[in-house]
Amino acid sequence: MNTDLIFDNTEIAFSLKNDSELERAYFLFKMISIEPLVKIGTAATNFAIKARLPIEGLIRSTVFDHFCGGINEADCLNVIEKMYSKGVSSVLDYSVEGKESEKEFDAAKDKILGIIDFAKEIEAIPIAVFKPSGFGRFSLYEKVSRGDILTESENIEWNRVVGRYNEVCKKAKENDIAILIDAEESWMQRAADGLVTKMMQKYNTEKPIVYNTLQMYRHDRIAFLLDEHKKAKEGKYFLGYKLVRGAYMEKENDRAEDKGYVSPICVSKFATDENFNKAVRYMTDNLEDMSLFAGTHNEDSCYLLMNLMEEKGLLNNDPRVWFGQLYGMSDHISFNLSNKGYNVAKYVPFGPVKDVMPYLIRRAEENTSVAGQTGRELALLTKEKKRRKTL
Repeated sequence: MNTDLIFDNTEIAFSLKNDSELERAYFLFKMISIEPLVKIGTAATNFAIKARLPIEGLIRSTVFDHFCGGINEADCLNVIEKMYSKGVSSVLDYSVEGKESEKEFDAAKDKILGIIDFAKEIEAIPIAVFKPSGFGRFSLYEKVSRGDILTESENIEWNRVVGRYNEVCKKAKENDIAILIDAEESWMQRAADGLVTKMMQKYNTEKPIVYNTLQMYRHDRIAFLLDEHKKAKEGKYFLGYKLVRGAYMEKENDRAEDKGYVSPICVSKFATDENFNKAVRYMTDNLEDMSLFAGTHNEDSCYLLMNLMEEKGLLNNDPRVWFGQLYGMSDHISFNLSNKGYNVAKYVPFGPVKDVMPYLIRRAEENTSVAGQTGRELALLTKEKKRRKTL
């Protein structure tokens, strides 16, 4: 068993950060750890953007540059190349949210096609990603998920959504770039799941190219995984899944309570962790049929996956297993894993500063609410600052 606690090595974790970048990271996580400050900062930032106050430079030099790669693909190149020098790949994530028109959905699809073109020339970008709601109206996914009859115009609209998925997945296969499709709220996810399964049937004929995302805070996802595996074996295609814990817990629980149905969310953090780890075990037991992208900032889950790979005699860089974290977070996991030869990718968000603000605000709020996340970042940054002072 792998008992070496590699994630405590701060020299490797922060090897790409100079002293001033280390100080900035410490300052940001210190601010994020103070919940009232995050709420005030969020409100003030939203006001400043709506009032068109000149704050983009301040945002860019602080929170944006810490959590985002740049404003466009070319702007991200420096970050991509630096990380790849340490063996960490990049997943370029166009983090512009909340679009509603057909024109905007087509523009999002064209952006992903452009990212695939960009990625095929750069070894450091083996994976692309998109959100279902970036390619179609949320309320349309919701209606399809409920099994409602679509109007003629809605059918045409849904066919356009299917067309966007097809265009992106086809191009991903042609260029051997994996495509991760994010998961969203449960009341629209059934439609997205069905569509992604169709893409897997069509494009995962030789190996996984299309990956769905399983949010393991949902207690029904293990059953879903088993059912999808059965279908894939019968249909002779491969599965690809990104496993995450989940990002919409409060919204899910509030809606369930408001509408009077049983929440799809596990009853506790412990149950979610158990669910996530159960999926990791199942997938590593069935790698002949599927590939796993473990999107996690949880050290215990990473150690579990490392140990399972070791028990099964898998190489650290087995192409069917990837670890993933967000840019600007958990460098102690990403860079220590890549130092040991594992496949690691950072999600690198990018986009115009004002358009990426909803993403940045969510990151700040998430770090404030996730117990231990910010404290762990601060402890590691403090340890590295002390280490450098003794040199």
